[in-house]
Amino acid sequence: MDLRKIKKLMELLEDSGLAEIEVKEGEESIKLSRNSQYQQPTPNNQTMMPVIQAPQPVTKEITPQADTSSKQSLPDGDTIQSPMVGTFYRAASPDSKVFVEEGQKVNKGDTVCILEAMKMMNQVTAEQSGTIIKILVEDSEPVEFGQPLFIIK
Repeated sequence: MDLRKIKKLMELLEDSGLAEIEVKEGEESIKLSRNSQYQQPTPNNQTMMPVIQAPQPVTKEITPQADTSSKQSLPDGDTIQSPMVGTFYRAASPDSKVFVEEGQKVNKGDTVCILEAMKMMNQVTAEQSGTIIKILVEDSEPVEFGQPLFIIK
């Protein structure tokens, strides 16, 4: 594909307000994407912003109540907390064996779960040796930073 055509496509993308353009000519193809971080807000984006922001305060009001009730029913022991916001997975893949079960002994440094954040899989390890008393999160459930995931004793 000619460099002049690519430059023209870049100008079209910039002028149109589109996020992405893909063109195929025979066996050649090009896909141009605009980095949304630097994208100028369009009237459509501005009308959507209040809709996105409106539910956030409601969620924040509900979350502490749920956390308070779950903390009251926790068994004795130390907690392994989420080091980040992400999605909790008990196994490396749906077909794999889970990392830990309740009642299982673990050593310091053993992987206890995986947290997916921004399409990256991050291993969470035990910070101390002990026995997993309780698993506090269901598989594939979203978790918050600092949220207790396991009770270990």
